[in-house]
Amino acid sequence: MTTATSSLGASASSQSRLIALACAALLGVFLVGFTGFSHIEAVHNAGHDYRHSMAFPCH
Repeated sequence: MTTATSSLGASASSQSRLIALACAALLGVFLVGFTGFSHIEAVHNAGHDYRHSMAFPCH
């Protein structure tokens, strides 16, 4: 394996990790936003109860 091939593989790997990280962050923001600002009471309460069960202060 040459140095050029090795650096190309590392670059592709870091790009795929960055894309995966961005997708995970967007999913997390969507889930927190959806449950936090949901007008569906059951969804909002489920998110609220989960925060309390994980000992996360929310009020």
